[in-house]
Amino acid sequence: MFLDLSPLRRHRDFRLVFLGQLVSGFGSFLTYVALPVQIYDLTQSSWAVGMVGTVQLIPLAVTSLWGGAVADAIDRRRLLLWSEALLCACSLALLLNSTFAHPSVVLLFVVAGLMSAVNGFHRPALESLTQKLVSLEDLPAVSALSSLRNTGAAIAGPALAGVCIASFGLSYTFGVDAITFVGSLVAIWAIRAMPPAENAPPAGLSSIAQGLRYAASRPELIGTYLVDLVAMTFAMPMAVFPALAAHWGGSGATGYLYSAMSVGGLAITLTSGWTRNVRRRGAAVVIAAGLWGASVIALGYASSLPAALACLALAGAADMVSGLFRMTIWNETIPSELRGRMAGIEQLSYMSGPLLGNARAGFMAERLGLFSSIRWGGLICVVCVAFCIPLLPAFWRYRRVEEVIS
Repeated sequence: MFLDLSPLRRHRDFRLVFLGQLVSGFGSFLTYVALPVQIYDLTQSSWAVGMVGTVQLIPLAVTSLWGGAVADAIDRRRLLLWSEALLCACSLALLLNSTFAHPSVVLLFVVAGLMSAVNGFHRPALESLTQKLVSLEDLPAVSALSSLRNTGAAIAGPALAGVCIASFGLSYTFGVDAITFVGSLVAIWAIRAMPPAENAPPAGLSSIAQGLRYAASRPELIGTYLVDLVAMTFAMPMAVFPALAAHWGGSGATGYLYSAMSVGGLAITLTSGWTRNVRRRGAAVVIAAGLWGASVIALGYASSLPAALACLALAGAADMVSGLFRMTIWNETIPSELRGRMAGIEQLSYMSGPLLGNARAGFMAERLGLFSSIRWGGLICVVCVAFCIPLLPAFWRYRRVEEVIS
């Protein structure tokens, strides 16, 4: 029933990567909040905040597929080290810009795009390490532990960001993010090398095409990509968080809003032992995505900050259920020699949805109002997820690997 910690005890390198990414992930969430807060402060526009997603999506669409191919072709540890170093440099650029009397909004968008481009290499390298660090039977537990790492950082990071921004300013907040990368770099340096397979193809268009053909041939993979893309594109509300915070209390409320979904996700993660017994993993993803949309609809009717936080916690819990099953499906069905390229496609799918969703939320908020933007997004999400059932029958019926094999 409860979280399985055994992979951390048994696998030294997984433990190092886990702890290093926990530290850097905590810092990254500081910037995740501080960047849109600074843009909103400088522009007073939810549309501008939403446009950050569009700026981030363009480089990500290019580098995630390329980064996945590179992760399968070179030492994944080395690629991860370079990616972390570049992300640290981007955080330092944000720190420098925030010290100017008139910070550049253009530079904020440029750095956001650069960080997204680097993440196109970072995430496939990180995700493709998993199969080399643990055994097959550990994969469900590793999915839960990875979610615990992410949600723990997503709760503490934004909450502290609100305090840091209000008490010490944006420069301090960006500076803490840059410092946290030191811990992750040390941890990655300490693990063993992760060379590619002997017959690994060089990174290039043919390698990327091979990965795309494989993904297209697997209905269970297409289902994980499409359902999450639909859910996030139509119902992601984060672009309006700075405006909601201004409505309900300022910078302190911002941190609470950004943390709330992760609180719900953490509750699911800590009690995730039940997920290993769920046979209909495809159906679980679809149902969870529908519950995510329903929770966002409820958020659109919230009349106070506590009510909004409760709705966001429910949304985060539903999203975590979906994420746990999607991650397990990926790790249990994809061969190791293709894991980097598939991680690139996964990243493009699960990052595109929130980025497009934030652009949608910001655009609709400018024209329909904050709460109408949230309500309509959640409603469209529920309807479109329901349509995924007849459109993706193989995914809806997908069962865990042992049952498919038997």
